[in-house]
Amino acid sequence: MLIDLIDPYSLKKEEKMQWLSKILKELTEHHYNNCIEYKKILDAFDISLNDINNYTDIPFLPVRLFKEFKLASVADDNLIKTLTSSGTTSSQVSKIYLDRITSGLQTKVLIKIVSDFIGKSRFPMIILDTSAVIKDRKMFSARGAGIIGFSIFAREKIFAFDENMQLDIEGLRNFLQKYSGQTILLFGFTFMIWQYFYKEIVKADIDLSNGILIHGGGWKKLIDTAVNPEIFKQSLKTACGISRIHDYYGMVEQTGTIYVECEYGHMHASVFSDVCIRRAKDFSIANIGERGLIEVVSSLPYSYPGHILLTEDEGIIFGEDDCPCGRYGKYFKIFGRINNAEIRGCSDTYE
Repeated sequence: MLIDLIDPYSLKKEEKMQWLSKILKELTEHHYNNCIEYKKILDAFDISLNDINNYTDIPFLPVRLFKEFKLASVADDNLIKTLTSSGTTSSQVSKIYLDRITSGLQTKVLIKIVSDFIGKSRFPMIILDTSAVIKDRKMFSARGAGIIGFSIFAREKIFAFDENMQLDIEGLRNFLQKYSGQTILLFGFTFMIWQYFYKEIVKADIDLSNGILIHGGGWKKLIDTAVNPEIFKQSLKTACGISRIHDYYGMVEQTGTIYVECEYGHMHASVFSDVCIRRAKDFSIANIGERGLIEVVSSLPYSYPGHILLTEDEGIIFGEDDCPCGRYGKYFKIFGRINNAEIRGCSDTYE
């Protein structure tokens, strides 16, 4: 499967709809012909591929299905790794099966998207986690997948925590001294940054004013403790001087096609993905400015039918093609999980 790796925010509404719909229709046909479970679902909807004009005509899969079934569209001997979603130890996890085609696309698109926000250079990088998360490369969680994915942007990296999640203050100081005056990239998961990094760094004399922080996942727990994005950013700036902070929205079921927060606080859909807001009462498409369930669309999943998924998150689209940051595409906000949905952010797995 070939996808043109164009600039991630370069297509306006109509052109993007045509471009993305063509890819997604081809993906739907591939999954229909190669995944028995997916074929049964489309047959149950009495869907004809010839009747699909754009991707909004393609039925979504509830993201929860990946907990219940093995959904794969390539032969087992073509699979190279299995990703698992986050979740509590008592809950089922989603399993996402990747071949080389899908894994390669995920990496290339992640680079294109993130580079639009931080540039194309590689940076000295601090991973705000422990290396224990990535021990098994063939089967690891969303947390491990995130660390591996973002490590692409590092020319040298260190893990900020040991295997007991104790912050290595001395190691941080030595690393920052080695790269004094240079831009430092930091990556981690939102709740863990707050719970294990911020609460320690606020006691130390660490200067990260040259840093860029990318973080995602785990907002549910922070909201429960009255920490919102504004408090999160301001607290970190006060504690260590860091001001360039980008949240992102993503999930293991569509690894690679993340939605990054711009300097105006908006999440952005790239040309490789999109979001729709669905009304909970009938799953019809909501209007701009109307709150509802988030459907995520990705052009990358070739090895499994995860290209159009209904999440358990609520959100709202603010607009399209007219964000003050200048990036084309939809821009939106996440409100969090719907009531009674399982908490499953990347950092929620750590106790």
